[in-house]
Amino acid sequence: MKTLLQQLTETFGPSGYEDNVRKLVEAEVKPFADEIKVDALGNLIVRKRPDKSAKNSKKIMVAAHMDEIGLIVSHVDLNGFVRFSSIGGVFRRYVLGGRVQFLNGAQGVIGYDRLDVAEVPAMDKIYIDVGATSPKDCPVKVGDIAAFDRPFAEMGNRLVAKSMDDRVGVLVAIETLRALKSTPHDVYFVFTTQEEVGVRGATTAAYGVDPDLGIAIDVTPAADTPDAWKMEMALGKGPCVKIQDVGAISDPRVVQWMIRTAEKNKIPYQREVLLRGGTDARGIQLSRAGVPVGCLSIPVRYVHSPSEMVDFSDVQNSVKLLTALLRSPINLG
Repeated sequence: MKTLLQQLTETFGPSGYEDNVRKLVEAEVKPFADEIKVDALGNLIVRKRPDKSAKNSKKIMVAAHMDEIGLIVSHVDLNGFVRFSSIGGVFRRYVLGGRVQFLNGAQGVIGYDRLDVAEVPAMDKIYIDVGATSPKDCPVKVGDIAAFDRPFAEMGNRLVAKSMDDRVGVLVAIETLRALKSTPHDVYFVFTTQEEVGVRGATTAAYGVDPDLGIAIDVTPAADTPDAWKMEMALGKGPCVKIQDVGAISDPRVVQWMIRTAEKNKIPYQREVLLRGGTDARGIQLSRAGVPVGCLSIPVRYVHSPSEMVDFSDVQNSVKLLTALLRSPINLG
C-alpha cells in the first residue's frame, strides 16, 4: 500500500490533467473489475457487479478524486519571470520557496521580492522563477500547467506527500476493490476529475451512474495541532464519518449505517463536522432527483500544502471500514 501511495502522490495530475493518474489507477484495478469505462470528463468508472444470488441489491457510487491543486501560467514578463493563477485552493502561506513541476517537465521555484518575513503576499505579487532571462528562453508559456514538486516521505507511522488530497482516498478505493471478493451490491468505484475546482467530475458521473446511494472518500483537515480550530478530527484515531461540511449534509441514515458497521467490526472511527470545505458528496447528492450520501474521510494535517500528512493506521482502517460497508446488505431503515 505504501509503495502504491507513493506512486499515486508523486504522479502529476492537477484538475483537468488527470490522465497519468487515471492510467496508473486503471492498471491497478483492471484485474478486479467487471467493467471499466472513461466518460467525457475523464472520470474512470470501475464496476463491481453483485453476486448472482444477491437480493435487494443497491447501486452504490464510491467516489475518490484523482486531481490535485495546481498552478497555471498567466503571464511571462520581460525578464522571464512567470506569473500564475491557482487551480483549486492554493494557500498563499504554503507556496513561498516551493518548487513546482510543469506538465512539459520544466521546473521552477516560487519567489517573492520583499524581505518582510511577516507578510503573506497576495498571489499577484508572487512569481515562478524557471531560470529564464527573457520570454524567448522561458521553457513555459501562458496556459501551461504546474503542480507542486515534493517527494513522498515516511516519518514513523506518519506518511507525508503532496496530493494526499485525494490520492490517499484513491488508494483506499483501490485497496477496497482489491479486498472485496464479493458484494451483494452493484458498486461503481468512480475515480473523479476536477473535484478541486467544483466537484465537476462527480456531478456528471453521478448523473450517468444514477446511484441509489453515494459515498465520497476524501481527506479532512486534522484538528490535533497546537492551535487548530475546535474540531474532533485527529491523526491515528481512525477514519472519520462525516456528518456535515460546507458542501453537504450527510443523510442521517447513512451516517448511522457507517457508525454501526464500524462498531460491529471493532474499527476505530471519529465523528466529523467540518467547518470549511467539501467533497464529491455534494455533486452526488444533487444529481438528478437527489441521492442519499455519506463521506468517509481520512484525517490529514497541513491540507492543501505540498506536505500533507496522514497516519498509516487511518488509511488501513479506512479500507477495512469501506470493505465492511460494501460486503453486507444495507438497511437504512
